[in-house]
Amino acid sequence: MILDRIQKENDIKNLTEEEIIQLSSEIRQFLIESISVTGGHLASNLGVVELTMALHLCFDLPKDKIIWDVGHQSYTHKILTGRKEGFDSLRQYGGLSGFPKANESETDCFNTGHSSTSISAGLGMAAAREITGEEYHVVSVIGDGSLTGGMAYEALNNASQINKNFIIVLNDNNMSISENVGGMSKYLANFRTADAYRDLKAGVMKTLHKMPVCGDKLIESIRNTKSSIKQLLIPGMLFEEMGIITLGPVDGSNIKELVKVFNEAKRVDGPVLVHVMTKKGAGYAPAEKNPSRFHGAEPFDIATGKPLKKKEKSTYTDVISSVMCQLAEREPKLVAITAAMADGTGLSRFAKEYPERFYDVGIAEQHGTTFAAGLAKAGLKPVFAVYSSFLQRAYDQVLHDVCIQNLPVVFAIDRAGLVGSDGETHQGIFDVSFLSSIPNMTVMAPKNKWELADMMQYAVAFPTPIAVRYPRGTAYDGLKEFRAPIQLGKSEVIAEGSGIALFALGSMVQTAEKVAERLKEQGIEATVINARFAVPFDKEKVVELTQNHKLLVTMEENVTSGGFGEHIASFVNENDLDIKVQVIAIPDVYVEHGNVERLKEDIGIDADSIYERVLNLCQQM
Repeated sequence: MILDRIQKENDIKNLTEEEIIQLSSEIRQFLIESISVTGGHLASNLGVVELTMALHLCFDLPKDKIIWDVGHQSYTHKILTGRKEGFDSLRQYGGLSGFPKANESETDCFNTGHSSTSISAGLGMAAAREITGEEYHVVSVIGDGSLTGGMAYEALNNASQINKNFIIVLNDNNMSISENVGGMSKYLANFRTADAYRDLKAGVMKTLHKMPVCGDKLIESIRNTKSSIKQLLIPGMLFEEMGIITLGPVDGSNIKELVKVFNEAKRVDGPVLVHVMTKKGAGYAPAEKNPSRFHGAEPFDIATGKPLKKKEKSTYTDVISSVMCQLAEREPKLVAITAAMADGTGLSRFAKEYPERFYDVGIAEQHGTTFAAGLAKAGLKPVFAVYSSFLQRAYDQVLHDVCIQNLPVVFAIDRAGLVGSDGETHQGIFDVSFLSSIPNMTVMAPKNKWELADMMQYAVAFPTPIAVRYPRGTAYDGLKEFRAPIQLGKSEVIAEGSGIALFALGSMVQTAEKVAERLKEQGIEATVINARFAVPFDKEKVVELTQNHKLLVTMEENVTSGGFGEHIASFVNENDLDIKVQVIAIPDVYVEHGNVERLKEDIGIDADSIYERVLNLCQQM
């Protein structure tokens, strides 16, 4: 196999043209076979095999810098830099990351995980290069879906100021995770179909090359005025008008053409955008047909493309899917918003049943939040369903546009807590902390699927900003008998005891149950409390616990700093209450990728670890 000869970066340059073509097929087959076993991002990686190979043929790594926006499409890059053997442990605990990681290889020059960042990072490197006097190329690869993010335009606006070579590769596959939406998508659609310009350019250049003496001079003259031709034939020419020379569109499956255009881009003094047309899922029929399902695929059968694992029980996302449609039937002012994640957040069904009340803003969480504020200000009831790690991007908008005006926006925060295989850029472990710091914000977390449904109904009727956070994966269906009406800031007692109280938030209630069972075996009857509210938490219950409890253990799937437990500990201290508080939370670290249960064990928030800590505290009391 040609692939076996790729042991380190730049090895691809030793291959013949025929071997390079064969290598592309081998890489594609390797990706399909490997990801079918481990799971991972398949469709996006299949789409950029040739693009990545061309970049590696044209640039010298690690001297030159390639920055992958989002980074979930960097698998071929990892293979070409000698990490093929690591794919057996892809996205597993202690194994190969599914995203670029500088501590894995110096050819990963910038860590990424969220979208719309690569142009800013690349521009920073290119600017630094001018000051340090070093000589290297900087390439920022960004997808058309990521161009819905405003940060990309902030970077493009500044890119024209750079005087030396800076290459932006637009990976245009007409997809983000869901199908692209909005004006930029339409603009690029026009750009893609501007065959008149491409045909004219090719014909004119071919003819002039044949002319002796003056042909090359005429070509250079045309290069200097080609923007005028583009203005006539391609409406808008957004990038050129921002001072960025544009090359392409070029076929993203044609390595020879890609190499040619990248070598041309390297000669440009200043910013240059190379527009590359790719196909998400290319080379594997099931992924081509359904790229969204193969965005982040579970292990699957190669022949059929169907998942190997039977669909798990109802997930929290499934609950949201059903509840949102039920609520919409009763509440005509309810509207739903997603940031290019209709499937991931469970809003696809809502979009089909209530299309006039559904908004996909693209990868634009900041805009989505302020858009929701505008909807609320005008009298509607907006629900913004968003992943915890992506809501981080809209902190200012939550504070400035929603909470200062005290507007009734509902944040349905999916993937709250540890999410596992996508790692540190995707762990939803900061939302309790950053939302708790904002006045007027209410934060809730359900113990099971029944309570999530109740909380969403409560939230939609709530008159001020409110967030409901829930984890990824199977929804807990235990404790169904505990379904008391929800009251603002009030907790729910699951088990009465004395001496020790386990005050658990959201997903940690199930863990608290297990800890209490273990303690009972030691003759310790612990009180178990479902917090329900992180903000405002049940202060009256905390004071009440001091009457017959010596130890209060708070439990949450969020970092320690600024979290639920820290707020309770501060309240106890400020009021000089006679009870010891032990905060059980995620340490203030970035948690790497791996199986969620394994990660919980590693950081000490699994039932066994908490039991040992509580038992030790009991013995000291």
